Amino acid sequence: MTTDQGKMVNRLLELALERGAIRYGDFTLSSGRKSTYYFDGRLLSLDPEGAYLLGHALLPLLTDAGVSAVGGPTLGADPIVTAVATASWQQGIPMPAFIVRKEAKGYGMGQMIEGPLPSAGASVAIVDDACTTGGSLFHAIDATEEAGYKVGLVLAALDRNEGGSDAIRKRGYRFASLLTAGADGRIRPSDEV
Repeated sequence: MTTDQGKMVNRLLELALERGAIRYGDFTLSSGRKSTYYFDGRLLSLDPEGAYLLGHALLPLLTDAGVSAVGGPTLGADPIVTAVATASWQQGIPMPAFIVRKEAKGYGMGQMIEGPLPSAGASVAIVDDACTTGGSLFHAIDATEEAGYKVGLVLAALDRNEGGSDAIRKRGYRFASLLTAGADGRIRPSDEV
């Protein structure tokens, strides 16, 4: 991680706490699991500073991986991929963004993936706001590969370390996150960036 990238990730964590995107306490997640913290990635990714930090902190990981586009599952990835596309344009290395729907449209062209995709066979990245079990990320990976693309990198703003990132790696994908949850439930900058 570059010094600038490290500063951005540290500020991202501070901002998440300031904006209430990370809250500590006793919570029940949508999976039914109990947690000592709650992470609402949209409070971070839809915040102007948060979007800026996410886009600029993720972009070096994407360029290092040599991917030509970034996408992810709707709704968590929507503002993140837009932030990355904007940051890439600002830095003179345009990287288009795409969104993977939960299911194919039942009208029009019946598309599962929306956005300006590169040529078939290109290497792309999949990103989401959080990785818990990896379900949303796997859905996006599978849809992207079925559409003819190679997934060269999988990213999350936060790795909850609840099995998802391990499952992604076991399937042979490179995984990284900006933030990670420790065994004690405390969130800190990730070592893997």
